[in-house]
Amino acid sequence: MGALWSLWWVWGVIALGLAIIEILLPGFVFLGFAIGAAAVAVILLTPLSLTLPVLLLVFAVLSLAAWLILRRVFALPKGQVKTFDTDIND
Repeated sequence: MGALWSLWWVWGVIALGLAIIEILLPGFVFLGFAIGAAAVAVILLTPLSLTLPVLLLVFAVLSLAAWLILRRVFALPKGQVKTFDTDIND
């Protein structure tokens, strides 16, 4: 089972699955994880031999970095609140 995690396409499938979940449940949470998994898949395309704990650490760090970048890019400016003046039923 440990050798399965060192295959690049497994991480690619995980990234694709997380991206699909992000489409169904938007909020930029799963997209950060998908970007992290895709980055690990790209790293595994290189001839490096990484163990599972190192892969999980790289995945966690890259996912956190991607989430923070997405939050900074797509968040409302500081101090602003999203308000709605009209309702869909009006």
